[in-house]
Amino acid sequence: MHINDAVFLEDLCPKIRFRQWRKSIHRFTGKSCIYCGKPSESIDHILPRSQGGSSTTENCVPACLSCNGDKSDNNALYWYRKQKFYDPRRAMAIRAWLDGDLRLAIRLLQWANPSFNKKNENYEFDDNQYNAA
Repeated sequence: MHINDAVFLEDLCPKIRFRQWRKSIHRFTGKSCIYCGKPSESIDHILPRSQGGSSTTENCVPACLSCNGDKSDNNALYWYRKQKFYDPRRAMAIRAWLDGDLRLAIRLLQWANPSFNKKNENYEFDDNQYNAA
């Protein structure tokens, strides 16, 4: 059987792909808000969809409900600079994430939150693969 002939579960049920994508975004940061470091419960668009932002990995970051609601449809970097919890390392991580350099973003988040390594030793990608049906 050739790989092009295979039928994958995520092709039959697109919601599985979306769910896995959301989980992987949270896993990158150890389920913590990219802005303040609290536990993340939502996905936020760095460049809001109302301003032309897309729902891609480079534009979507994990955020707590408080930060996501407070940011609303403002540009993330402009909004973040005005916050009491502003951290330049996190700002650089947001910029790196937006530029598509997730490895640099994760390293900057580790630098901003030293307990990140202790909480999330396995933050790397899981080897979850779907088998052909």
